Amino acid sequence: MIRPADYDFFARFLKERSGLILTDDKHYLLESRLIPLLNRFAIPDFARLAEILKSNEAPIIAEAVVEAMTTNESLFFRDKVPFEDMARSLLPALCAARLKTHTLRIWCAAASTGQEPYSIAMMLAEKPELTGGRRVQIIGTDISSEVLERARAGRYNQFEVQRGLSVQQLLKYFVKSGDWWEVVPQLKAMIEYRKFNLLDPFGGLGTFDLIMCRNVLIYFDVPTKADILARMSRQLAPDGFLQLGGAETAIGICDAFRPLPDHRGTYVHTRAPATIVAARR
Repeated sequence: MIRPADYDFFARFLKERSGLILTDDKHYLLESRLIPLLNRFAIPDFARLAEILKSNEAPIIAEAVVEAMTTNESLFFRDKVPFEDMARSLLPALCAARLKTHTLRIWCAAASTGQEPYSIAMMLAEKPELTGGRRVQIIGTDISSEVLERARAGRYNQFEVQRGLSVQQLLKYFVKSGDWWEVVPQLKAMIEYRKFNLLDPFGGLGTFDLIMCRNVLIYFDVPTKADILARMSRQLAPDGFLQLGGAETAIGICDAFRPLPDHRGTYVHTRAPATIVAARR
């Protein structure tokens, strides 16, 4: 059982380190996620864990706590619509405004175990005409080292590949290896994975033509969401696109973006010329 004072500390710790908001009704969630960690590091109880975190005597344990509380739910072509919209409207519009020598840069800002970046890579491999021969760089970032290791390996179990993939996609872009299915080297080469905390400065990431930040902002409070969105706006090309999750919005949170009409979940710069917005409807 976690004492109230320790629970309050864990909530503050997670907010400071990851932006995660832990409300008063999440005692069971916190306990269920941290008990395996107590066993792993032979820590007798939650009170001792709190002491370790307060003293900063074991950074590896502090990182493990953040990773334990990170939600890593992901699946291939999740929600479908964003990927269909990307293929039908967003990528053609971006290519029409760029030279053939331009490298299209796409950022998956909460890549988790890699299903989202690999979905984009599969789509581009299946339809190379979408980029008109341009080089594409996909950057997948996540706060968790553990999930990034899985993403780089590109190995998924039978349950995971059945979520979002057709049989044709599975056989074309994966190789069976024992009980696992592994992404083919062609797709792996299209993606660079980096450990990254969305609370950290974005400057080193460079400028992107398209940012997918889906199903992660829902775990942050409004000020944190506003800060992340404002900083993302500075990393997005003037005519670029931001895609958020179905339960997320920038409206009323960040005035740097406005929704793109007729494209659910997609946003453009507020100051984007009306002709640019109109061309993408």
